[in-house]
Formats: sequence, structure tokens, C-alpha cells
Amino acid sequence: MWKSSVCVYRAVRRPPIPLSASNRCCRSSPTPSHSTRYPSLRRHFHEYFVTHIPSSSLHPDSGSSHGPHHKLPRDKSTPHEAHGTSRSPAAASLMLGSSSREMTVVRIPLKSAKHHFGVSLSRGVRPYNEDAFQAGTIDIPAFAKRRPVSLTRNPGGGVKSEVTPADSASGDPQVFYFGVFDGHGGSECSGFLREQLHTYLEGATRLFELESSLNMKGRAVGWPSSLDERGDRSDRSEAKVTGKESLDAIETHTPAGVKPLKPPIPGTSDKPPPAGKDHKAELVDSAPPVKQSDSIRRAEELERCLVREWKELVGGYFRRFKPEYFSMSAGGRGHPAEKDVVAKRTSPKSSIPDDVSEGIGIETVLEYAFLKADYDFVSAQVGKQDEDPVAADRAINDDDILGHPSRAGKHIGGKNRFKGGSTCSIALISTPTPSPFWHPASPSTLIVAHVGDTRILLCKTATGLAVPLTSNHHPSLPEEATRLRRYAATFVTDSFGEERVSGLANTRAFGDMASKRIGVSAEPEIRRVELLPAEYSFLVLISDGVSGHLTDQEIVDIVKEARTPEQAAREVTSFATEVSADADNATTLVVRLGGWERRSEGGLGSLGTKEMRDWRKDEANNPRGRM
Repeated sequence: MWKSSVCVYRAVRRPPIPLSASNRCCRSSPTPSHSTRYPSLRRHFHEYFVTHIPSSSLHPDSGSSHGPHHKLPRDKSTPHEAHGTSRSPAAASLMLGSSSREMTVVRIPLKSAKHHFGVSLSRGVRPYNEDAFQAGTIDIPAFAKRRPVSLTRNPGGGVKSEVTPADSASGDPQVFYFGVFDGHGGSECSGFLREQLHTYLEGATRLFELESSLNMKGRAVGWPSSLDERGDRSDRSEAKVTGKESLDAIETHTPAGVKPLKPPIPGTSDKPPPAGKDHKAELVDSAPPVKQSDSIRRAEELERCLVREWKELVGGYFRRFKPEYFSMSAGGRGHPAEKDVVAKRTSPKSSIPDDVSEGIGIETVLEYAFLKADYDFVSAQVGKQDEDPVAADRAINDDDILGHPSRAGKHIGGKNRFKGGSTCSIALISTPTPSPFWHPASPSTLIVAHVGDTRILLCKTATGLAVPLTSNHHPSLPEEATRLRRYAATFVTDSFGEERVSGLANTRAFGDMASKRIGVSAEPEIRRVELLPAEYSFLVLISDGVSGHLTDQEIVDIVKEARTPEQAAREVTSFATEVSADADNATTLVVRLGGWERRSEGGLGSLGTKEMRDWRKDEANNPRGRM
């Protein structure tokens, strides 16, 4: 049985991972080769995670002997006593104190591990499914915050020993990658992101010379010296903490003001709550970045190069745009550490720690990777011909960029020019120790990067409430309206009362070359969350085919009622398409976190939205009731 589901890990030499497009203004720098033949050299995505299991588990039915055995009667089998007797043991204990040589490194397909991960897709009533997803591990340095030495050593002074999942090829704990991509106008862009976006991220970490956060010099910031702040335990007992103790330490409660979600009363003017959000839910604050590179000059050169390429290719909005995590000298708003240093210098009462220094973190790399992937996709479409040059719509910026030859190769986005695009949400999880992030006693760091109206949700174990990590990039969002109106972008309202910009519902997206000039860019919204042991129960990534018909809390409550993440993903997607009169492509990813076993205990459990979900189902099954 194990033989069919896992395979022994073997290191394979792979070619360096480039960023897939020529980087002309940075060619003098020692960067990886940007070959146009990159797709043929690209390694396959790691759709698995690596772990240790006992060697005997690989062949449970094998006739070979893995230890001493005997056929003595039970009353003749006596354990060995080291003191007080000279009698020899009848047999030594099997697998007692097994060494690393008795363990085998194996690959376990993540998409088949239904107790840890689940995914479900539906095309709804559409003829094609333009959504895509990705789940696995990627080769980037760890970005989790180191724990203090007091939490990593035993009271006797030695480092704790654990039988845990194997490290990655670089020696760091594995970094998990989950993504959902919602294509519009076709699947070319969403398919490109599914197959290539993680390689842009891997390549960017090399270009920016990122190092593992677990190996960087300096103190561990962000973790308490003991876990007493949450009332759990002290350093003295940390060495003996188990997953059960971490789960038991969570004090479940119902926050003040939380009430069940009620359906509208018939015969009144009440309306059901708008889907896609909860009135009381607020985005969590992003944790401060962690420094992973000192190559400031190198980073500024790469950033200036990319900003210049966007100005030359598109112009318009990109002549004045300021990427959030790019340095000020490169035309951005400043690296997070750079802004902190400026704030400390200008405000004597600032709470910025004294040891803050300039540096590059994973946030800057994510910003670069998203903008670079979008640039390569758009520039690749420039040199292609329309399917029907006479009948095809002309892009708004046709005179500005469509006359230039392609700079990125014509393999991206199909043979003909693709004018559609895709929204995107990815989640990266890194742990400070090799213990897996789904273990109840394991802390971890979660970073999300988001563009458009796909969504990422957490479920808080103590309260059972949905915690959104992304905001929908629509014209109605105040931040987006402010960003675009500075560049004279015009908004229109369609027949359904929804604001649109250049005919699009999203103000940020990959592709959509006809709308780039007015500011529809792929600048990601990035958020870092430090997850304490068992603090959250699960993570959900969804496309707008789900969030467009259900509130965040309804989605979370459906997951609570499922036995496994795989079942939860199926039920969320099924319910969203069932209650929709015009079901769109729907995709759901559910990822197990440390508090999964107590997912239904916090707050109102899954009953808080049950009446509303039953009402939605009744309305869908009785169309005349809505007339």
C-alpha cells in the first residue's frame, strides 16, 4: 500500500531556474541565464512533500526480517532489566530508539493527502473551466522567524531531537505553496500562472540573493521569550509540550456581539447579506518583514530595470506608478525596513526597534516576481497577430506598444494574441523547525500575495470566525478608487449596479493588456501572519465563483462540518454552484492547520450560518419564491 503512494526521494541535478525573459538593462550583472528555451528546461512543480517514515513501512508484507523475533510463550518472554538481575532478555525491543539509518526519506503526493489538503473545481454553467490551482512545495529559502534559543533547547542544554519531515534540498524546512488562479477571457493566462509563477518566485530569490531567515545573523524577532504571553506554558515545560497540550491550551469562546446570521424575513424589505465579505470581519494587520538579504544595490538595480521596462512597454499609469515594496531610489515607496528607518529618524517617539536595519525580505521578492511575470506575459502578446485582424478589438494602448516586437518569446499565452487575464492569490507557509505546519504544536509563518477578487480565509480556532487575508480589488474599494483616480481612470456602472473600469470588474489583474495603460496592474497585496501553535484551524483559497455567492463565514462553517479537507473542498464548491442561478467557474482549496481537530468548538460552531445556508438552498430550489 505504501509502495503505490510514495516513492523514495532521490536528488536530481536540475538546470538553474531563470526568470524566462531577457533582462536587457541588467545584462551586465551576474544573473541567471534568461533563455527563451526555458520551458523545455523547466523542472516540474513539486506536487509532493518530503518526509521520513520507518523503512519497514515501505514493504509491510515483505518476508525479510527487520529485527529479532522469537516464538516463546508470552509467560516466558520477559523484558530486560539493566539492574538487579543477570538474566538475559528473551528478545530485544523492536524499533526502540530507531536511528536515522532506519528511516527512509519518501515523497508523499500532497494532492492525494486528503487529511491534509483538499481541492475541488467546477465549471458551473460555463462551457469551459478557466480556473486553475497549484499546491506543493517550492525551492526558496525559509522566511519564518527564528524561535528563541530557550524554545529550541532542552533544559539540560542539548538541542531537541525530533523525528520530523525531511528538510528541503537547501537544508531548510520545506516551504509550501498554494495558489488559485481565476482566468477571464480564456485560460491562457491562468494556465501560465499555474505553470510558471512559482518559477518566477524561485528565480527572484536567487536574483535578490535571499538567504534563509533561520540562518541570518541577529536576534529572533517576533516570538516571545516564553509562551506565557498566551497563558500556555513556560520555557521550563516547553520541551515536553505535545500536540494535545497545544490544542487543549486554546480557550474557545464567543466574542461579544457575534450573533447567528439570519435569513431575510418574508414580506419585508430586508435583503440577504452581500456575498464575498462579512460586515464585522477586518483584515489582520501584516507582521513586520524579516530581513533576508543585504544586497541593497543589487536589488535597486533589478527594480529600476523592471520599472523602466514597464514605462517603455506601456507608459500611461506605469510612468508614475510606485511599487509598494520597491526602494525609493528605484521609484517605489521604499523597502519595509527602509521606511522603518526613515520613520525612526523623523519621529523620535517612534516605536521602531533599535536593531532595525536596511535589508531585503520575501515581500520585495514577491512584488518583483508578480510584476516580472505580468510583464513577460503582456510583452509576449505584443508580437503576436490577432486571430482576425479586421474584426478583433483594438487595445486602448495599441499605438503605444503593439508595434514593437515581442521581447519574451511567443510560447506564452498560445499562438494568437490573448487579451484576457487572470486574478491570483497564493499562500506560502514556512516553519522555523522541520516540524510540519499542520502539527498542533508547530508555529509557522504565512505570507499571502493577492491580485484581484480571489480570496484567502483563515478560521480562528478560539472563536470559529472567518479571518480574511485579502480584499477584493474592485473599483468600489476606497484604496483602489484613490489609486486609479490619480491617473484619470474612468469608472462606469453596469446594469447590475457594479462599478467597472474599462469594462473590467477588477482593478488589479495579470494580463488584460488593453487596460494596462489606465492602471490595471499585477501589483500584489502582501500580508504576513505569524501563526502560533493551533491558533488557526484551516486555510481556504477560493475563486469568485464561490465568494460571489457566499459570505466568508458561510464558507468557513461549511468546512467545519466536513471530516477531511478533501471533503470540505467538495462541499464548498458544490454548495456555491447549487445556490447560484448562473454558476461561474468555482474553485476551492482547503489546507489543514494545527487547530483542525477543534475547528467546530469556537464561537457558534457551524450553526451560526446554518439558517442562512438553508434559506439559500431553498431559494435556489424554488425559483418562483424570488419573483
